[in-house]
Amino acid sequence: MWLSILLLILGLALILGGANLLTDGAAAIARRTGVSELVVGLTVVAFGTSAPELVISVMSALDNAPELAVGNVVGSNIFNILAIIGITALVRPISVQRGIMTREMPLMVLSSLVLLIMVNTPILDGTDVAEITRSNGLILLLFFAIFMRYTISQAKNTDDNTESAETSQTRPMPVWKSVVWVLLGLGGLIYGGDCFVSGASEIALVMGVSEAVIGLTIVAFGTSAPELATSIVAALKGKSGLAVGNVIGSNIFNAFAVLGISSTVSPLQPGQIGNFDMLTLVGASLMFWLFGWLFGTRVITRVEGGVMTAAYIAYVTCLVMAA
Repeated sequence: MWLSILLLILGLALILGGANLLTDGAAAIARRTGVSELVVGLTVVAFGTSAPELVISVMSALDNAPELAVGNVVGSNIFNILAIIGITALVRPISVQRGIMTREMPLMVLSSLVLLIMVNTPILDGTDVAEITRSNGLILLLFFAIFMRYTISQAKNTDDNTESAETSQTRPMPVWKSVVWVLLGLGGLIYGGDCFVSGASEIALVMGVSEAVIGLTIVAFGTSAPELATSIVAALKGKSGLAVGNVIGSNIFNAFAVLGISSTVSPLQPGQIGNFDMLTLVGASLMFWLFGWLFGTRVITRVEGGVMTAAYIAYVTCLVMAA
């Protein structure tokens, strides 16, 4: 048991460290090739923050642990909304821009509804077992491609002439160092992902609980902990609004890109991850959207943050009691 826990911690540390090195190295290479700071932020950095979820889900799919792969994404997205936004709003109310409410937020709700539909194929299509197939995965990746194209075009339209002056004044990372960083980052992600999935699977076996529950709780918290810490620090510095973009972007990336790639690698059967979890995700997405419009005039208030945090605690309590 202790060896499995150490393997889990080692894997997570390697994943987080690898994601950081990969992001820094890839961003440096992108800047040297003339890619704008804006596009780097929307692509390379966005990938880096969701790399742990991607690696764990893909490795889980390859290691024949589909419940861990799906649970990681669903659990992370629930945690991102209810825990990260809830706790951040408790620290300091979060103001939400109108553009985010009318453009990006509906896409996040859509991503939750798409996953709900895919998990319910037995009811909708009369099949025996729910499965996110390779064709489903390719559809999710097409959704993600459309989202990225739309996001980059929107950002360019509003920030065409806002190339960062800091970038030109900052000494760029040497090419050799950028390449080494990328290679080390990839190595850390791959080896760490393998260690993490092995440790999580062993813990599930020893504790007598399903991989679905481990994925929805321990794995989801582990991969989303950096975002939680970042959001709380941002709130303490009076920049809590950054958490909104972080959560929305991460959730869309997880649903469309992470599950899309994982199910394309190997079809995923959600197993014990059913409508309770999926409806919780859809409900959390709608709650986030509605709280942005209601009462506080595009502000997630402390009371609303408390409700979201309590909802997450209730959800985890139900999972533990059912296990």
